[in-house]
Amino acid sequence: MAINVDTVYKTVLLILNSEQRGYMTPDEFNRIGSQVQRQIFEAYFEDLNQQLRVPQSDMEYSDRVAITDEKIAEFKTENDQAVTEKTIGGTNPFTTPSELYRLGSITYEPNTSTYKEIQRVGRSEIYNIRKAPLTAPTTNYPIYLYEDNKALVYPETIVNPLHIKMQYVKKPTDIRWGYSIGSLGQYVFTNYPYVATAINIGDITGSISSNDTTGINPATYSNATYTSTGNNQTAAFSVTVAGSAISNIEVTSQGSGYSVGDTITFTATDFPGAGANAGTAVINLTEANLFSGSQQGYIYFGLHNSERTELILRILLYAGVVIRDPQIIQVAAQKVQQEEVNEKS
Repeated sequence: MAINVDTVYKTVLLILNSEQRGYMTPDEFNRIGSQVQRQIFEAYFEDLNQQLRVPQSDMEYSDRVAITDEKIAEFKTENDQAVTEKTIGGTNPFTTPSELYRLGSITYEPNTSTYKEIQRVGRSEIYNIRKAPLTAPTTNYPIYLYEDNKALVYPETIVNPLHIKMQYVKKPTDIRWGYSIGSLGQYVFTNYPYVATAINIGDITGSISSNDTTGINPATYSNATYTSTGNNQTAAFSVTVAGSAISNIEVTSQGSGYSVGDTITFTATDFPGAGANAGTAVINLTEANLFSGSQQGYIYFGLHNSERTELILRILLYAGVVIRDPQIIQVAAQKVQQEEVNEKS
């Protein structure tokens, strides 16, 4: 279960401000939070290796090997050719998904009833295996060599990436405390998930490239219809018409599937009571109109929910460096060390 990024940020600010120690901006928090998340994540594998060497309790919820593996399980996944970062590329050798951190296993699944785990071999073994008649790889007993983020599968007749499944641990996604600027210049948390191809929530009036709505009844249309050249038309708009032109357009739902250069067009038929000769209003989307070019939208921490305390302590440790307060560093470092001793002793 993911950890709420807004809760962590507000807790960090509360602790920092309780004694007027300083302030951490959202951009600083996002960078530090992503670094701390990666640091905690990468420690899991050494922790698991360490716990495997010591006797474990057979009591429920106290087996440290199982607990560590449960934390890693938050990042275990399988490739999906319909998702960009989960896509296997190539036709043999196969390129691993871009989000991959550590490869687990590879299976050959040419149909819905056939599942064969492909044996992983090293460079020193592969030559002897291939040339020996009894051990030569076949589609029933395939093998693969993993180098340079590519899996070279034998026999080489296996070329369809749809028949290959990779099970792996993925990299944590950088966190994001998304925000907009309030009327007083303050940071306001944008409580909706980050989607790179979504349109920024709020006023988009300044992006109108042509605006002639003569003949349309002056009113505010809370869910105005429109046409778009994008791959999706799921965004929602509130349009205010005053006189012969649109005076304001607000994005009320961000949608997704939009790209820079897409156009959104409001025509006469999109408004009740429009005259036969009513014109159109056109919005040309720029990078600044999309989530990818703004600070809007959140991305939660991908860590297991049990890591919330560790997460906050480590962020405070870095915060002490940022605001140059050695006392914060000392207290946070002591707490982190105490947590680690309790977990590993």
